[in-house]
Amino acid sequence: MTKPLLTYYGDDFTGSADVMEALSSNGVPTVLFLGVPSAETTARFADYRAFGIAGTSRSETPAWMDEHLPEIYAWLKERDAAICHYKVCSTFDSSPEIGSIGKAIDIGKALFGQPVVPVIVGAPQLKRYTSFGNLFAAYQDRVYRIDRHPVMSRHPVTPMSEADLTLHLAKQTSLPVGLADLVALAAPDADARIDHIVESTPGVVLLDVDSAESQAEAGRQLWRLRRDGGLFTAGSSGVEYALLQAWNNEGLLEAKPEFASPGKVDRLAVVSGSVSPTTERQIRNATENGFDGIALDPLEVAGENAGNAIETAIAEGVKRLKNGRSVILHTALGPSADRGTDIDRIPGARHKLGSALGTILRRLIEEENLRRAVIAGGDTSSHALKELRVDALTTLLPLPQTPGSPLCTAHGSYEPTNGLQIALKGGQVGTDGYFAQIRDGRKS
Repeated sequence: MTKPLLTYYGDDFTGSADVMEALSSNGVPTVLFLGVPSAETTARFADYRAFGIAGTSRSETPAWMDEHLPEIYAWLKERDAAICHYKVCSTFDSSPEIGSIGKAIDIGKALFGQPVVPVIVGAPQLKRYTSFGNLFAAYQDRVYRIDRHPVMSRHPVTPMSEADLTLHLAKQTSLPVGLADLVALAAPDADARIDHIVESTPGVVLLDVDSAESQAEAGRQLWRLRRDGGLFTAGSSGVEYALLQAWNNEGLLEAKPEFASPGKVDRLAVVSGSVSPTTERQIRNATENGFDGIALDPLEVAGENAGNAIETAIAEGVKRLKNGRSVILHTALGPSADRGTDIDRIPGARHKLGSALGTILRRLIEEENLRRAVIAGGDTSSHALKELRVDALTTLLPLPQTPGSPLCTAHGSYEPTNGLQIALKGGQVGTDGYFAQIRDGRKS
């Protein structure tokens, strides 16, 4: 059996699917598990070259990480891959209290016993760029420094108020945080410079990526730094995009597979917990193109009488589906409808909300025998997908124009969702016509 190239843990489900799409569409067969898999489930995918576990740590506390991440990291380490990646969102939104990337790095560094953890966040494919440690991200047709980004600077849980990622990360870990900047990466003696930075910073080193050239060099350096027992690293799917170039240069990739369109389905069910303006535009576009929108009150769905609210939502969804309509059940329609302050007054409400949306979607799939569905919202997907009783995902249809939101095939022992075609879409991901695109099974 060929030694795996990479294992990873994704801090939310949409980001985990992003990595799977990047790898599988570029000649690295990849499977994404929805938890530490059984030996039997692992064996089904023994010939794959990358193994991921989709998680929820983006919305969890450091105490949760202390309890859960060691077991997950240990399973990943046992795969004996060259690289083990803690995958975070490309907007790096996190805080010392929620989704602490620093805490996740602390745990991984200790388990792998390595002196320094490389970090790559920039991913030009996703319109994310790091320059001299500062993160920039696109929104519509403009690129913003992340602390001035119209959405991420106002994230309802982890707003990004600091663009310098070395400073942002330093608030989450006691480890020293160094930087391999664009100048060092482009220097004729780049290897010596990177070695010096790594040796003088026994903690974390961020590698800048702002272009195809710096991405290629960052990938070469990351691959050069690998070590026996696997190199633990952290960052966005920029890690994979960088490594793919290094692997290609060394002839380690298989031929890129062909992904045929799965065709159109007559009805599609979507659940959305996103408050993003991107998702708002997508919902409004869909309701003009064969979808019925069904507004849900998040306080009712996550409150004391959640059972009644869930049953009401299911009944309404089934009624619309029986009439031949695709449906989108959503808890918000853009930032103006965000009720995050009220939601946070209910203990555990955000997790309950995601799980409730997953329950609604599963029931719609069961009762109407649906074969395709979408979950919108990164945090929503992490908790909703668990309710679908799925064990693993593989890529069915990559979407090159909007990477990070592929159509996947679900695998598991629960018959109604085994073989389900499911897309997980982060709040900021996708074109305005995304939901119709998934319904129609189109690459673009």
